[in-house]
Amino acid sequence: MAKTEETIKLENAIWKATAKQGVFGCFEVTIGWFGDERVDYMTYDTKGIWRCFEIKVSKSDFYSKAKKTFIGHFNYFVLPSKELYEDVKDDIPKHIGVYICGVIVKRPKKQVLQVDEQVLKNSLIRSLSRETTKLYKSENPRVMEQHNRRVKRLEDDARRYREELQKMHSLLYLKFGRNWQDVIGM
Repeated sequence: MAKTEETIKLENAIWKATAKQGVFGCFEVTIGWFGDERVDYMTYDTKGIWRCFEIKVSKSDFYSKAKKTFIGHFNYFVLPSKELYEDVKDDIPKHIGVYICGVIVKRPKKQVLQVDEQVLKNSLIRSLSRETTKLYKSENPRVMEQHNRRVKRLEDDARRYREELQKMHSLLYLKFGRNWQDVIGM
C-alpha cells in the first residue's frame, strides 16, 4: 500500500528529529526472521539505546487494530497535531512518549527491551540492507555509497557487541559458575 502524504511528512519530521551522529535509524523494521511485527521507525545509538516510533496520522489510525510494536528502551507515538494528541492522550500508556511533527511533547520512561538485542540488531541491519537494495536499484551512486558505509558500520557494531556479550558471559561463568543466570536473576 502506498504511503499517504501525511505519513511521509511525519516520517521526514521524525527522521530530522533523530538524525544525528551516532544514531542509526531505519523505517519499517520487521522484527525477526519472517516476523509479523514491524516498527514504523527504529533507531539505535552508540550508547546501546533502542528507540521505537509508531506513526499515527489520525484518530482512526491510532485506534486501528494494527499492532503497536513498542519493544525498545524508549518508545514513542509520532502524531501530526496537538489536536490529535488531546483526543488520544488518555489512551497513551504512561511509559510511551509522544512526538508531534518532530517535537517531543511527552517524554517516555525507559523500559527493558522486549526482544533480544541481537534480534533487534539483525532486524535493523536486514531492514537497512533492504533500503540499500532499493537505492542501488535507483542507480543513485552517491546515496548508495552513504548507505553502504552505514550498513558496514552497523555490521561492525553487531560483531563487536556479539564479542562483548560473549566475554561478559565468560566472566559471569567464571565468577558464578554454570548457573550464573539464576544467580544474578536473569
